[in-house]
Amino acid sequence: PPELEQTLSTLISHRSVLGYLVLSRVTTEPVSIIRHAGVVFEGEQGKKYAGAVMRIVDACTSGLREVGGGENDEVRFMRIRTHRHELLISPDPRYLLVVLQNPSMT
Repeated sequence: PPELEQTLSTLISHRSVLGYLVLSRVTTEPVSIIRHAGVVFEGEQGKKYAGAVMRIVDACTSGLREVGGGENDEVRFMRIRTHRHELLISPDPRYLLVVLQNPSMT
């Protein structure tokens, strides 16, 4: 859809954004990368990031269920900051949007 294209174009134009991944949550293994932008997500490196993000989201979802969130509680947005990068993860029942940015440039 045009509005999605516009949103992704706007997103990647920010100077702090190093790239993005759009992942399918419908398939299981291997993780399906629907779209990506940014050199950091090219080739095998992109597949590594995709797999790691899926494991992180699955672990958080499982943890929420363990502590009493139940089936109705779900992860809406995740922000993981390391010394070098920041991952912004927005899950949807069918997709995951992952944005990698340089926190020192925000």
